[in-house]
Amino acid sequence: MTVFNPQRLQVVGVVTFYMASALIMVFVNKAVLNGSPDLPLLFLLLQVLIAVILLHASAAVHGDKIKIPKLEMEVAKKLIPVVSVNIIGLVFNTLCLRDVEASFFQIARGLVLPLTIAVSSCYTRSTPSRMVFMAAGIVTLGFMLGVAPSSNSALPVTAIPSTLSLFYGVLSSLFIAFHAVLIKNSLPYCNNSTIELAWWTNAGSAILILPFVILTGEPSKLYSLAQSDNWNWAVFLWGTIVTGIFGFLLCIAGLLSIKITSPITHMFSSAARSVLQTALGVWIFNDILTASRVVSISVILGGTM
Repeated sequence: MTVFNPQRLQVVGVVTFYMASALIMVFVNKAVLNGSPDLPLLFLLLQVLIAVILLHASAAVHGDKIKIPKLEMEVAKKLIPVVSVNIIGLVFNTLCLRDVEASFFQIARGLVLPLTIAVSSCYTRSTPSRMVFMAAGIVTLGFMLGVAPSSNSALPVTAIPSTLSLFYGVLSSLFIAFHAVLIKNSLPYCNNSTIELAWWTNAGSAILILPFVILTGEPSKLYSLAQSDNWNWAVFLWGTIVTGIFGFLLCIAGLLSIKITSPITHMFSSAARSVLQTALGVWIFNDILTASRVVSISVILGGTM
């Protein structure tokens, strides 16, 4: 009798690794943004730079498996769409997480599936099946239930998401949808290598976001905060390092998850992660979980699965 199934253990390991990386990213990001709300773009810039450094370090250690692409302007021009969509999506994702509670983040970005279906259908000029339409409708209903004004008058103002934060969430979902479509078309320009595409995406994102970091005055804001006794610089420093590392690991975990697990397993792991994210948000940040939010998350998960 076989006690251990190596293939099953491999799937469990990859799924656990992916879930842990994603949860750590969300909660450490939230902790840093809570302590340094005026530095979202600088925080994001440092994250993508760490990812680039780790890719180079990995190539130095495993040069036979990991190749860093050569700088070619023709390739760079062809990858401008996917790189631009990636960094814009990351910016809106970061701003959304900064302005909503961690437990509400899943709801704020609840339109990822419907928008991905819509963008993909428009791009491929195909009509989704009735089941896909139904799933998109259920998820959209869940999103609407979550963002509807709460009848709970005792809810603190800080727990009520602003219209702007919801706008960030919708835009984040939209650009994630565009990114999902563009990735497939961009891979041939990178020799069909996800590692090369990851390098171009992170390096290009750093170049594109740098001018906006300077224009928004975030370096001077960082200097002012450093002079203040009320700012916990250690949270920003270590949070940046941890999220930079786990952002890199999440990229690897995502690739492994797609390669090793089935779509059904991936959906179940995403659902489990959403539940854990909500519970941890309530526990770690004392987020308020209303009945309408529980119903919203349940409907979104039901539609997704």
